Amino acid sequence: MPDNRSSAVRSYNSTLRAEQAANTRQRILDAAAACFARSGYAGTSLADIAAEAGVSVETVKLSGPKRALLLAAFEQAFAGSEGPQTIAERDVGRGILQLEDDQVVAGFVHFVAEANRRTSGLWAGFLSAASSDALVRQELDDLLLRRRADFLAAVAEFERRGLIGPVLDDGSRRELADILSFVASPESHEQLVTQSGWSMERYEAWLRDAVARLVLDGWGSPGGE
Repeated sequence: MPDNRSSAVRSYNSTLRAEQAANTRQRILDAAAACFARSGYAGTSLADIAAEAGVSVETVKLSGPKRALLLAAFEQAFAGSEGPQTIAERDVGRGILQLEDDQVVAGFVHFVAEANRRTSGLWAGFLSAASSDALVRQELDDLLLRRRADFLAAVAEFERRGLIGPVLDDGSRRELADILSFVASPESHEQLVTQSGWSMERYEAWLRDAVARLVLDGWGSPGGE
């Protein structure tokens, strides 16, 4: 007879090891984000990340080279999980898509504002590293392509819900996505919150108003018609 108890124990142990590995990975990425934001890419070593995470340097090395940790740390801090998925494919995006029409813009803006807050400092480190490391530059270019796709998807969703009108062509959608990406950029948070001392409440209110005026209501004013 098969030993069901042994099989159950093996399954339990395997699940436990997987959970422990995932928790360790998350701690390393959280630590990497903190170190990169504090000391920059060049000023952060794997030993620094290990000390911040409370693990060995060898454990950090197993998680990948420093440039891979930079990208994964940014993805986790911004979207709540690492990986190449679009925002709409992640739990946070699916939650926004379930909101009613009168709440979806506010939900989108709140997510972006909080994501910019979480990645404050880390984004500047990413840009700085990309200026001197070709491999990091490629990672950044890929990330920016995904970011553009996310904003195009947001514009398409607003249009589908009748929040943008009249019906747009592809060029108009791309231009609106560019405008949305600009106002919702990490740089807007850096300038208004970090440098100018705005509260997060004021920043989010400004961002919500800017999206309404420039994307939802203002289409046609800058050259859309």
